[in-house]
Amino acid sequence: MKSISLFSGGKDSFLAAVIAMEQGFEIVTTVTVDSTRDSMMFHVPNNNIAGDVASLLGLKNIRISEEGFREEIGRIVHETGAQALISGAIASNYQKSRIERLCTELGIISYTPLWLLNQETELDAVISSGIKAMLISLSADGLGEEYLGGILDGKLVEDLKKIRERHGINISGEGGEYESLVVSYLSNKLQIKSFKDTWTGNTGTRIVTV
Repeated sequence: MKSISLFSGGKDSFLAAVIAMEQGFEIVTTVTVDSTRDSMMFHVPNNNIAGDVASLLGLKNIRISEEGFREEIGRIVHETGAQALISGAIASNYQKSRIERLCTELGIISYTPLWLLNQETELDAVISSGIKAMLISLSADGLGEEYLGGILDGKLVEDLKKIRERHGINISGEGGEYESLVVSYLSNKLQIKSFKDTWTGNTGTRIVTV
């Protein structure tokens, strides 16, 4: 089934695309929504290099504006003949319902393979799939400077569980605790040239240049 995949470059959208491809979906393109402000729908930090991240999967990438989201998705569906829209929504009813309404309007399927997945299960799936994701935005008690730029591996997941016990965070980042950037998949790696870390209050961000 020809499909398009909403793609931020973070772990959730990346894992959703991997699962969809494993299940036989033909992803004709990934689509990154260019949002430069705080968004309830779309991942912001480093989404300008989402195309480079998509290339780790051998996929092309199209950038669209958040303001023209509905119209531009409709155009891409028409031009590609896509029959499904893949997304990495896990727990946000707002995100899922908005995507489902759009898909109903366009007459295509909404496919959300991570929906309501257990937090530990989702992180285990990221790691076991060969995805290496870097924490590039932190905004939660317990997530200090030492975690900015950290790679989601077994040790970091254990740290997140301990922080959850003390501060009640969502260890998969669904409460906005952190955002991630996939930096490698299997043997394919981003070539990171430089990065810059900034902190404002208890919020840290790493901006990556490739």
